[in-house]
Amino acid sequence: MVQVVLPNDANPLGFILGGTVMHLIDIAGAIACHRHTRSLLVTAAVDDLQFLHSIKVGDLIILKARVTCVFTTSLEVRVDVFSEETLTGNRQLTSTAFLTFVAIHRDGSRITVPPLIVETDEERRVCEAAYARRAARLKRKAEATTSRS
Repeated sequence: MVQVVLPNDANPLGFILGGTVMHLIDIAGAIACHRHTRSLLVTAAVDDLQFLHSIKVGDLIILKARVTCVFTTSLEVRVDVFSEETLTGNRQLTSTAFLTFVAIHRDGSRITVPPLIVETDEERRVCEAAYARRAARLKRKAEATTSRS
């Protein structure tokens, strides 16, 4: 996804709002997951979102999303965000996030996600890291649920 950062997307300092970046990350991630599952999806989690550099009004914001791992009814996607200066073409990584989406029927029940074809050692390493993030996320969720009881 690519779009220009306009003044209505920015804070008083002329930089894109973090919430706007998060919104675009969610959309880019959802599109990648929709294309893999061809199903309805809901966002279940956002892991490790970091803002590395600001993006100023007039720059392009470029989002690249790819599915990294598939579980039973959910899948993880990585979204990398770049800024590009429109006049120079200078591009830099500004954010990275991992999101988890759950595939659902219209009635809200979960459905099985098609498998991801993992062919290279790098793809296997990325998927293994996704399993580790998933385990940590589920542990945090269980702890949060227990502490509320």
